Amino acid sequence: MTTKNSQEILESIPQKGFFGHPKGLFTLFFTEFWERFSYYGMRAILIYYMYYAIKDGGLGLDRGTAASIMAIYGSLVYMSGIIGGWIADRLLGMKRTVFYGGILIMAGHIALSFPGGVTALFVSMGLIVIGTGLLKPNVSNIVGDLYDKEDMRIDSGFSIFYMGINLGGFIAPFIVGTLGQKYNFHLGFGIAALGMVIGLIVFLATRKKYLGLAGSYVPNPLSADEKKSVFLKFGIGALIIVIVGAILISNGILTIDGFIMTVSVLGIIIPVMYFLVMYFSKKTTKTEQKNLLAYIPLFVAAMMFWAIQEQGSIILAQYADERIKLSLAGFSLQSSWFQSFNPLFIVLLAPVFAALWMKLGKRQPSTNKKFSFGLIFAGLSFLIMIIPAIYAGPDALVSPIWLILSFLIVVLGELCLSPVGLAATTRMAPAAFSAQTMGLWFLSNASAQAINAQIVKLYSPETEILYFGIIGGIAVLLGVILFVVSSVIKKRA
Repeated sequence: MTTKNSQEILESIPQKGFFGHPKGLFTLFFTEFWERFSYYGMRAILIYYMYYAIKDGGLGLDRGTAASIMAIYGSLVYMSGIIGGWIADRLLGMKRTVFYGGILIMAGHIALSFPGGVTALFVSMGLIVIGTGLLKPNVSNIVGDLYDKEDMRIDSGFSIFYMGINLGGFIAPFIVGTLGQKYNFHLGFGIAALGMVIGLIVFLATRKKYLGLAGSYVPNPLSADEKKSVFLKFGIGALIIVIVGAILISNGILTIDGFIMTVSVLGIIIPVMYFLVMYFSKKTTKTEQKNLLAYIPLFVAAMMFWAIQEQGSIILAQYADERIKLSLAGFSLQSSWFQSFNPLFIVLLAPVFAALWMKLGKRQPSTNKKFSFGLIFAGLSFLIMIIPAIYAGPDALVSPIWLILSFLIVVLGELCLSPVGLAATTRMAPAAFSAQTMGLWFLSNASAQAINAQIVKLYSPETEILYFGIIGGIAVLLGVILFVVSSVIKKRA
């Protein structure tokens, strides 16, 4: 970091005190802990709420439609990060954007905690999509703001931060999932809302003391005239969207399937356009342009990884509900509990990976090679699911060990790729697009889930072997290719 603002930020932050890291990491760790508790608690039961019969407290939607909605929901959540990044970069700064995002997320969970059918579901989704877009990329970007760009602690810091995310994700399915599946879905959603309330309290209580100036400045503020123009355009655009949407829906033109397809297409178009806007911007230097080009293979690799990882709450959640023996030694399991294995393994292994990167220092694998390892592990996590499909067939219930093993393998890949990707994004971001570039990183997840919305419809117990085999095989192949070519591009990572 070389700018005056960056130097002032670093001087204002207590540089040690949270496991050898800046104290501001404490604030961001626990804010994200509770935000992820609310989000992953809700997600652990959402697909069941959608496809369970009305008599069982659900909405009675078709399984394929419910799976596609889950994927599109996830895609929109991460796609909205671009909006959150822009607002932070040009209007509010990251701190205030994070706070307002938390308010909207809380309101979304509250909307879902009351019986309101499909209407309440979509209202809740809308609020959480916008709120998460405001909060998630910016809270992660503030983590990067705590460190000098040459600070060797940064990968370790992001790994610790990532552990906080997953501690919340680990606890949530046991609490929200049990209450939702065993008693009442809306009670579970209400507990998710409470989690976000606690997260907001932690953020408000500690941000001034621990964060200093981190996230408080606006990197590329709009002028007064620009603000008037932007607000006018946003207002007119929103009004047009509402009117056109209402007309299309009332006339049966815009259906759920049509909306899903539209978002799937946007999931590919938006990141391409965003790369072009940043690359050709007059505010992007030649060096930053080269960094953006080097970022492209990482983005593609991340897309493939998230396409597999995010199916843990869709296809593997359905697998847990329909294909797993949910009774062990007379003890009854809830299918939503399996959503805790991914964050559990991350909580257990994140310190190991954080210590490993710290110990290796400059000898650690390049970012590109870490990404290739992540892809290979992701592919293997799907390929292993072929085994029970071959030996048990499409009708028999199988041991939960297979599903647990799949979650373990994909976590090994996640720890190679995700926290490292966050750190790489903060290093490679053009200065004028710092928060927006973090939004671009989350677009890799959005694009993956937009594609998933079309793919998940193809899954059934009868297609398991082809489904897991083809997707897993493609991931392994891409991982090997990235590893082979990493020596060519590693200088830019």
